[in-house]
Amino acid sequence: METMDSQQSKLDLPADHTLLILDDDAPFRTRLGRALTARGFIVSAVSTVAEAMDIARMNPPAFAVLDMRLEDGNGLEVVNDLHTRRPDCRVIMLTGYGNIATAVAAVKAGAIDYLAKPADADDVVKALLAMPGSAPEPPVNPMSADRVRWEHIQRVYELCNHNVSETARRLNMHRRTLQRILAKRAPH
Repeated sequence: METMDSQQSKLDLPADHTLLILDDDAPFRTRLGRALTARGFIVSAVSTVAEAMDIARMNPPAFAVLDMRLEDGNGLEVVNDLHTRRPDCRVIMLTGYGNIATAVAAVKAGAIDYLAKPADADDVVKALLAMPGSAPEPPVNPMSADRVRWEHIQRVYELCNHNVSETARRLNMHRRTLQRILAKRAPH
């Protein structure tokens, strides 16, 4: 098992390695915050756009990992605010709604990369530290298509407040089919 020092020595972090994580999914935010702290970043993790804007105003970080859609707004608002106060801030956008339109909006707002949730900490670090203009490496252990589908269904189910009928309607699938999928464990 690697120690925190050996993990940090692998990363060539700049002098200012402050990082803002904005995500309203508390377990994911906590796991990602711990993983990035273990890799040497100084992490501030918040759950609302308002909290992120406060951090951007008081002490803009060198790096940011922002969720796209939140209960009190959109992570793109924070990208604009961060770049106003700190133009060199390297921002990664995360979203459970992976589509081309949101990826384009994130890049136009100033994000350097766009990752689908749930993002692996190593993929986040690679994206944050990638040289400008370099193509990202393909993921070492990508999620299977079944896992991506399952994650999407779970996210829509959560957004529909665990209402099976509404989730099935939004996913354009039969309610009983959805119930069978929800009863199964997550694929690998």
